[in-house]
Amino acid sequence: MIVVVDYGMGNLRSVAKALAHVAPDENVVVSSEPGVIRGADRVVLPGQSAMPDCMKSLVESGLVDTVRDVLNDRPFLGICLGLQMLFDRSEEGPTECLHAIPGVVVRFREDAMASPGGERLKVPHMGWSPVRQARPHPLWRGIEDEARFYFAHSYHPVPEDRSLTAGTVDYPAPFTCAISRANIFATQFHPEKSQRAGLTLLANFVAWDGRP
Repeated sequence: MIVVVDYGMGNLRSVAKALAHVAPDENVVVSSEPGVIRGADRVVLPGQSAMPDCMKSLVESGLVDTVRDVLNDRPFLGICLGLQMLFDRSEEGPTECLHAIPGVVVRFREDAMASPGGERLKVPHMGWSPVRQARPHPLWRGIEDEARFYFAHSYHPVPEDRSLTAGTVDYPAPFTCAISRANIFATQFHPEKSQRAGLTLLANFVAWDGRP
């Protein structure tokens, strides 16, 4: 069973629909029940909107401990704010997060938002960008390096341990857009909105045994 965590926020249905598309024989469930989430073989934590609202909803849902528990022992995929929530804290708010991955989430700096040609870049970073794979990982299988994924965000993670970076993208400077540690993989981009490359990543997650 694959469970998409329902804590009252996030693009839950589109994530669940994409998972069901790539894994029609799997039981894909959207749930806010701790017992159902703890009983899952794989867990997906999506997120969108503002970090203070997401963390507030997660706390009020009573699922903080449940999410922390399933982070430890089964394939886990975080998407967008589901990636950012894994870190210690976010500048948005500011907000204390789950403290699962050491590091912080920072806002794009307006004074640095210029391309090498001098063009001003907008915040949020929204649209398609090529992702560089920092190292091999089972979730990258069948996906070309610098394949384009869909982004929509104004903040990005800065992990303390840069060896956890699984992918980077430039906007305009390189930043971490995917992390992996043991059974955890998480992306700043939206695989459910990223067409072929994103569906391939989700299919790889369904087949993944949780080992790097």
